[in-house]
Amino acid sequence: MLRLFGGVWALLLGMFLLMVGNGLQSTLIGVRASIEGFSTLELSIVTSAYFLGFLGGSIMAPGIINRVGHVRVFAALASFISATLILYPVLPFFWAWVFLRILIGFCFSGVYVTAESWLNNSATNQTRGKILSLYLIVQMAGLITGQALLNIGEPEGYLLFIIPSVLVSISFAPILLSVSKGPTFEETKKMSFKRLYQASPLGFIGCFIVGAVLSGQFGMAAIYGTQIGLTIKEISFFMSSIFVGGLCLQYPIGWISDRIDRRVLIISASVLGLLSVFAGLLLWKVYILLLAVGFFLGGVSNPLYSLLIAYTNDYLDPDDMTAASGGLIFITGLGAVIGPLFFGWLMFNFGPSGFWLSFVFLFSAIALYAGFRITQRQSQFSIEEDDYEPVSYANIGFSSTQVVGEVAQDFYVDNIEDSEALDGNVS
Repeated sequence: MLRLFGGVWALLLGMFLLMVGNGLQSTLIGVRASIEGFSTLELSIVTSAYFLGFLGGSIMAPGIINRVGHVRVFAALASFISATLILYPVLPFFWAWVFLRILIGFCFSGVYVTAESWLNNSATNQTRGKILSLYLIVQMAGLITGQALLNIGEPEGYLLFIIPSVLVSISFAPILLSVSKGPTFEETKKMSFKRLYQASPLGFIGCFIVGAVLSGQFGMAAIYGTQIGLTIKEISFFMSSIFVGGLCLQYPIGWISDRIDRRVLIISASVLGLLSVFAGLLLWKVYILLLAVGFFLGGVSNPLYSLLIAYTNDYLDPDDMTAASGGLIFITGLGAVIGPLFFGWLMFNFGPSGFWLSFVFLFSAIALYAGFRITQRQSQFSIEEDDYEPVSYANIGFSSTQVVGEVAQDFYVDNIEDSEALDGNVS
């Protein structure tokens, strides 16, 4: 592991700093927008704008990089990020922030695509799974650190906007100094949405809903905190509890998923999410219990994304897995764009409790649909019984781009090929 880390530490350090900056600014935007007097609906549109830009960037970035080059694209987009972060307090107007959020979402996505492609280029068939795990840890650690930095200054001032700008600028150095020639993006086979839905209706619908869950959680939790009167310190701990939960429960849920019918685990995770949501509705006035709710909420919602991708791959041929990754990430991105708008509408009509009600609808939808799908098709786990060898679960972060999605699919394919080779040798 140390040898592996030694080869990619600079890239991971750069990504860590990027995630710190992004985590800090995402929470700060919700708090500062409330101070500026934005309505709940306006706040939801501002939040949604980031995910709209992120979705557009993940689609367009590979083509731009192939035409212009990794270094130029990375430097240009990173410069726009630094400039945009400074402009937020200068232009505290609704439509200005919508534009800035679309721009910064696009730029962050493009920067992630660039850095992740370099990271992928450093991976081999033997190290790909470990690099995915390291990358997830770095992502979550960066987001958690970003919440801690929220306590350094006052959200009414400029300092908290300057800090992420500086961090993003510093992140360029380890990334650019650690890489040589950037890898080219090869045109991958595409899978139509129709075919993807036919292969796994639950994976298709589930990824859309989970996208809404995660974007609402990531973008609206800080806004919820301000509405119920939490201090900046309390909001930072609440946000951190969500990310810590996502990191801690990712691995045990992944371990379980390789040993039972994944649909049962999807339902179980959704029900656990519902229980945590009901606890949030009833116990939000007790702050320590609110942190516990945040831990379990993040702990089940974040792994659901990886779980649904793994389940979809159970019904795909290895040759189709990489082609499916783009579709799954696009569907998740669409859900992420819609999610904050859904949360904002309910919070506008029902007040802070609308935050929890949003999760009630979304987790219930996942659980009910997964239960319905159980009645429509037997799982491979049930059909093949003791001979069933599931596609290995891979840890994928919600903010990862298509590059990481394709890395994860390659990881699945490698495991299948290794398993088939082992079976051939045994026979």
